[in-house]
Amino acid sequence: MSRSAAKLIGQFYSPEGVASTLVNWLAPSATDRLLDPSCGDGRFISLHRNSVGVDVSAISCVQARLRAPWATIHESNFFEWAKGTSERFDCIAGNPPFIRYHNFSGTLRRQALELCAQNGAKFSALTSSWAPFLVVAAGLLRPGGKMAFVVPAEIGHANYSATLLDFLITHFERVVVVAIKEKIFSDLSEDVWLLFATGKGGKARFVELAALEKFVASPSLPANMKKISVRALRENRMRLRRFILPDSILDYYANLPEKGRVVDFGSIARIGIGYVTGANDFFHLRPSEAKRLRIPDSLLKVSVRKGDQLRSRHVDSKCVESWIQADEPVMLLDLNGLKSLPSAVRNYLDSEAGRGAKRTYKCSNREPWYAVPDVFEPDAFLSYMSGKRPHLVGNRAGCVCTNSVHAVRLKRRMSLDRLVQAWEHPVCSLSIELEGHPLGGGLLKIEPGEANRILLVLGEDPKNNYDYELLKRGIDIAQSWRHCA
Repeated sequence: MSRSAAKLIGQFYSPEGVASTLVNWLAPSATDRLLDPSCGDGRFISLHRNSVGVDVSAISCVQARLRAPWATIHESNFFEWAKGTSERFDCIAGNPPFIRYHNFSGTLRRQALELCAQNGAKFSALTSSWAPFLVVAAGLLRPGGKMAFVVPAEIGHANYSATLLDFLITHFERVVVVAIKEKIFSDLSEDVWLLFATGKGGKARFVELAALEKFVASPSLPANMKKISVRALRENRMRLRRFILPDSILDYYANLPEKGRVVDFGSIARIGIGYVTGANDFFHLRPSEAKRLRIPDSLLKVSVRKGDQLRSRHVDSKCVESWIQADEPVMLLDLNGLKSLPSAVRNYLDSEAGRGAKRTYKCSNREPWYAVPDVFEPDAFLSYMSGKRPHLVGNRAGCVCTNSVHAVRLKRRMSLDRLVQAWEHPVCSLSIELEGHPLGGGLLKIEPGEANRILLVLGEDPKNNYDYELLKRGIDIAQSWRHCA
């Protein structure tokens, strides 16, 4: 199977050492019935004689039969097969397909989410395939059964992972997550961790977490795991990733709001997305193009279209002048509130490019189609995807912004210099790491809701107020886990 075809169905085979480790953790007896719900070439089921495999790929099923001739292999969509089977299993192991929500759609997603709801887990539509896979697989376990899976590191931070973790702790007596820093799949940007759950039908009082530098095949679970209470998990929105940090750093961070000048970003600002045009190339003009088309200057607004434009502490007249001199397409055609359109604008709207823009989904569903909604001048801009750290940049030039950056509007009057200075404080840097989430490849992403929780130090900062060594250690650990260079 080609790499692109494998990616489409989320199929990446686990290394032999990982497969043997997970099956060893299950320690199945000769009479235990083992299931791999996405068996691929059969490397999990080949490790136990009394096994069943399911896979949607005919090629994979042929490979699995050659590798494990004693196993029962079903060529089927797992969710369809699970809905129809009456068989139950003592243990389950595997590496579920990782298909992101925008490709995990249609009938397949509907089947999966319906089965999950029947099993007691209600996922949103913004759910990647692997999490429903685990829930539906767990529904095929006998009471007391156990399972062990390779899982994306998203189990530590994704919103839908909260639903999965809540399901696990309310349906299993013991839940173990093994976080692994060094990549198991070296050619993929996605990190993977390991999950073990036993005692189907019970309830866990805590989740056990081991944070390992690299994977080493082992017949037994790691020793000296951190026990995270269900209450602590829920207080932290079921986000396991932060618990990788030492307790000393987490305790220090939790007590920071008691210092009078520390506030969360959401208490002083509203953070949201910028406008959505529906046809960026049509609505954003180069200065030379706007001049050639004779578009009036009064109908053009300079826009921050992407995070790359946020290279200094403030967007000011010098920044704008550099974009204009470079003839960059940063001039937004803003036609909101016009009772009549100038002839030059009408000609542009009636052009071939205009007719194409009018047919796009966003434009065809608003009236009038050419009036871009939600155009406003924020106080500052926040990059939402970054490498080392996101940029908070003051807006001194009255620019607007697209939804490629976050728009920040202050709730009370304050100096932009003071705000930007607070963003550069080590307390904020650690908070960014804990409240944001990794995307893979060293990138960090911050959603508006996550930005609301970022801590800022406002006002004077005497050097003896904060433990800078502890803050730096926390930042370094967090960045190393997301492979930030």
